Amino acid sequence: MKNSILSILAIACAMLGSVQTVSAAGDVAKPKQMDWSFSGPFGTYDKAALQRGFLVFKSVCASCHSLDKIAFRNLEALGYEEAQIKTLAAEYTVTDGPNDEGEMFDRPARPSDYFPNPYPNKAAAKYANNGAYPPDLSLMTKARKDGANYVYSLLTGYKDAPEHVHLMNGQYYNPYMAGGVIAMPAPLSDGQVGYEDGTATTVDQYAKDVVHFLNWAAEPELEARKRMGVKVLIFLSIFALVMYGVKRKIWHDVH
Repeated sequence: MKNSILSILAIACAMLGSVQTVSAAGDVAKPKQMDWSFSGPFGTYDKAALQRGFLVFKSVCASCHSLDKIAFRNLEALGYEEAQIKTLAAEYTVTDGPNDEGEMFDRPARPSDYFPNPYPNKAAAKYANNGAYPPDLSLMTKARKDGANYVYSLLTGYKDAPEHVHLMNGQYYNPYMAGGVIAMPAPLSDGQVGYEDGTATTVDQYAKDVVHFLNWAAEPELEARKRMGVKVLIFLSIFALVMYGVKRKIWHDVH
């Protein structure tokens, strides 16, 4: 009987330990809270940050991640001129067709084209990334809770794994990822992308700029929407004051 009780206690302790391990592995660090220019009811995009962020995306992120919802001509909102957009688009190759012979063909991209996927299909993308599929970044800051802060924290959160976390080959530790394990290696490093405007070329600055760009990609109408919201609030405030005056006048002699 004594041995049976000890066995049951041992099993219970082992199960408790397993639960605690799973719980610890499932913990996710709370994203760092940053002060973004596009936050709040009067938030706006910083054109310089948008262009720097696009440069980081183009130089680093675009080698693995797609941007399906953005066409080259949309870059006009970042301050690029038509000639610059045509030049940028021509750096990419897209598949078009069929031609007169019924076959598909490759050609330089035009401003009306959308950013091409870096991989021909999902299977090729997973094969090139140790079985992990790089998600499309068009709506990334809207797809994640506290999106802008989450993406910034993830990009700047890589560190050595603690002793209780065991990583397999091709895995990395990041406390802002569920379970602390991520298949993507740290994509940013100091001095990786040059800025012509003299802005610091650090991981922190790269992360801020690319988050700025990705937030615009997910919500390019943000500034127009907020301007409209302010106008509506002003109208409603004036309307409320007018209606209050009308009510006072109508009920002035009624006691």
